[in-house]
Amino acid sequence: MSTADGRMGLTRWRDLAVVGLVAAVAGYLLVRVSYSQIPPLPRLAGVLAALLGIGEGVAGLGLRRRIRPREQPTGPSPRRPVEPLTAARAVLVAKASALAGAALAGLWLGLLGYVVPLWSQFAAAAADSITGFIGLAGAVVMVAGALFLERSCLVPDQR
Repeated sequence: MSTADGRMGLTRWRDLAVVGLVAAVAGYLLVRVSYSQIPPLPRLAGVLAALLGIGEGVAGLGLRRRIRPREQPTGPSPRRPVEPLTAARAVLVAKASALAGAALAGLWLGLLGYVVPLWSQFAAAAADSITGFIGLAGAVVMVAGALFLERSCLVPDQR
């Protein structure tokens, strides 16, 4: 996640894939061992991750507008500049959220890997499959919002 000169770089897809894969294997094994003891999963459990991703996307839009120069070069810009520490904190939150979202996506995939084959055999597996798909979608929205926030903090000449 850092460049050759020691600076922090953009979050790489392979890092997210590794975290998601490890979490998927761990989630599958955990569900396989203890599925009969797990209480019913709340249907909208994954919505919170989606809301976090949407919030990060909105924050990314605001930061992007303040960081990018105005299209019209005449006159002073009415926008307040972004403090460097604010941008650094936003990048930190974005990186952490992207990794957390990848881990959540992996956990939901692990659950789905176990319950989808049991869909037609057990009513609980069918209900948990729907919950798993909702959770997976929420985790994907979380990762997308985090990556957008991270890339919104780039100065235009860094692209």
